Amino acid sequence: MTQYSQDDLDDEWEFKIVRSGTAAFRKATVLNRLIEEEARAGWVMLEKLDDSRIRFKRPRRARAQDAYLPDDADAYRTHYGSPAQYTMTVLLMVGAILLLALGILAFVVASR
Repeated sequence: MTQYSQDDLDDEWEFKIVRSGTAAFRKATVLNRLIEEEARAGWVMLEKLDDSRIRFKRPRRARAQDAYLPDDADAYRTHYGSPAQYTMTVLLMVGAILLLALGILAFVVASR
């Protein structure tokens, strides 16, 4: 991971990590769309940590322009994707766990 240099900290930069609950950033089109959206607020991509996390930085003075962003832009968002995607992912995981538990229970009952 990128280390913050003293210049980064002295030059009044702010940092954030944007996360996706669905590993969406493995697709180049999604990653490029995120980078373009964040650039509207002055954010610059530092690094892709993995398919779910991207690190950005911007000068603190860019805050002055936040009031002029479009209504759909959030300069400080940290999550990418809709809440429905997260809900579906959680439901699928819970369903898989329940099926596994039922399978184990059926195996135990059948082996008696």
